[in-house]
Amino acid sequence: MHAAGTALTVLAAAGAAAFAWGSLVERRLFTLRRVTVPALPPGSDPIAVLHLSDLHMAPWQHDKQEWVRSLAALEPDLIVDTGDNLGHADGLSGIRRAFEPFRGIPGVFAHGSNDYYGPQVKNPFKYFMGPSKTGSSTAPRLDNAALTAYFDDLGWLDLNNAAGAIDVNGTHLELFGVNDPHIGFDRVEAIPGALDELRENDPYSDDAMWPQDTPRAERPTVTLGVTHSPYRRVLDAFVTYGASMIFAGHTHGGQVCVPGFGALVTNCDIPRSQVKGLSIWRHAFRSAFLNVSAGLGTSIYAPVRFACRPEATLVTLTASA
Repeated sequence: MHAAGTALTVLAAAGAAAFAWGSLVERRLFTLRRVTVPALPPGSDPIAVLHLSDLHMAPWQHDKQEWVRSLAALEPDLIVDTGDNLGHADGLSGIRRAFEPFRGIPGVFAHGSNDYYGPQVKNPFKYFMGPSKTGSSTAPRLDNAALTAYFDDLGWLDLNNAAGAIDVNGTHLELFGVNDPHIGFDRVEAIPGALDELRENDPYSDDAMWPQDTPRAERPTVTLGVTHSPYRRVLDAFVTYGASMIFAGHTHGGQVCVPGFGALVTNCDIPRSQVKGLSIWRHAFRSAFLNVSAGLGTSIYAPVRFACRPEATLVTLTASA
């Protein structure tokens, strides 16, 4: 009996120490992950993509804001924002502070559920019963229109069920994305039409780079897909529609992980082995690179990370062999 009591005491102490570490220390250990992806046409110059996701910003989170601001020193060629930027009704003020140094850098974005609905107190154990539910009648509404307007003011392309094109370092990027699949806002069936319209109405986005007599087939072009939540049906559709690389967030990398085992939950239907980082997504004899960001934030009602540091990713796209 005494041994059992001692074991329970030790276990409780270890749990308390882990919680203290995760809530007071690790969730503020912002980390830059760097990966290189051979996704560009042969002979292309590299493109540095800064992938940001899941900031869940509250106005008082000044350390997070300053760390994100410091990433401008990386001089990325493109920003990809995969949503859940807001974590409070006044979170846009923190986003403005964090993102203002990126003004003038091309960017694209797709929204997450927490760009529409504010955080709520929830039972964390419900995550083990399946993906979380967001958008209930009791969830506080956030000012998504103001967030979108700010990104538009930065000059970033809105890829919520839409497509767009940017020329970067001599490569023509065709980009498409969906609104958040986690709350059913995605319209993957709209992607083919959006790409057709893009190619018909904007065949040469930079006439100085691509003279009108340049055949389309001779332009180095790569297609990128962007989504907040990496649900299988969306990733499969992106591969079908020609994405060479896909950017996603949402999972928080599991947020609370077990060393040596990894994430306990993914909050969607992606395999645990692909809950964060760079991997390959295969579908119907085709494949695309997939980068799932573990994100930079947490809900203000669940401010803890364990064995899963908050992160941004510098993805260097390089020429394929």
